Amino acid sequence: MLAVFPGTFDPFTKGHLDILKRAAKMVENITIAVCESPSKHTLFTLEQRVEMVKQCIHNPKINVIGFSGLLPNLLKELNADFLIRGVRNTIDFEYELSLTAMYRDFLPNLEVVMLPTDHKYSYISSTLVREIYKHGGDIKPYIPDEISSYFK
Repeated sequence: MLAVFPGTFDPFTKGHLDILKRAAKMVENITIAVCESPSKHTLFTLEQRVEMVKQCIHNPKINVIGFSGLLPNLLKELNADFLIRGVRNTIDFEYELSLTAMYRDFLPNLEVVMLPTDHKYSYISSTLVREIYKHGGDIKPYIPDEISSYFK
């Protein structure tokens, strides 16, 4: 069984890592799908973000890839059984719930698993981390140690 954990991951945070570690306990294999997302004007290139995520992963059952295009197309291509989504609050939940309906239009057999983040990460977002970084703040409490060298 394959689960896909997609995201822009600009940057990959401790909250993302928490969701991933917990999801890894539930499925045989996980593919982290780092999305190109040109409309988001990312801080890092797709290649950099893929490499950052790879540096944080220390589990052989987890694979990291980059992709562009529609997520449902990638899910079909990978023959994914599960889609893993992290939710921090009710706003995230509502958004993910609406996306779930769309995913099921494309892939009726796909199971979407929404994992609430650990409370200690519930306020962390990649957007917040980027803003703190852009304004010279300390982001080390929010990102895995493995990627701190990207923020100099």
